[in-house]
Amino acid sequence: MSTLKQLLAYIIWIALALLLGIIHMWIVLGTNNASKEGLGYLYHMFYNWGLLYLGTIVGLIIAILFILFDVFHLKKKLKQCEKARAIRFTVLIVIAVVVSVIHYLLEKVIDVI
Repeated sequence: MSTLKQLLAYIIWIALALLLGIIHMWIVLGTNNASKEGLGYLYHMFYNWGLLYLGTIVGLIIAILFILFDVFHLKKKLKQCEKARAIRFTVLIVIAVVVSVIHYLLEKVIDVI
């Protein structure tokens, strides 16, 4: 039962990381102001596809980093802590911010992406 509970917890953390990745890409891409008629419809569909595709990739990067950090560091430190979920959520947000800053630096400053 403990393994199933831990697997469910990680699935929830992964879902939160994917959501953070999609929110990050929504912030980077901006709002979708294209019309939904004519050629604007094609742009509208590419925007939505790019938002989900790239947001999922960024979210998976956040999730992998979080799970590795949780397994190798947090699990040992937070065994008897009452605020373990809050600390894990804060760590997830911090990892998302670090990934966002690295993405910004690689895309805008260094111009690699």
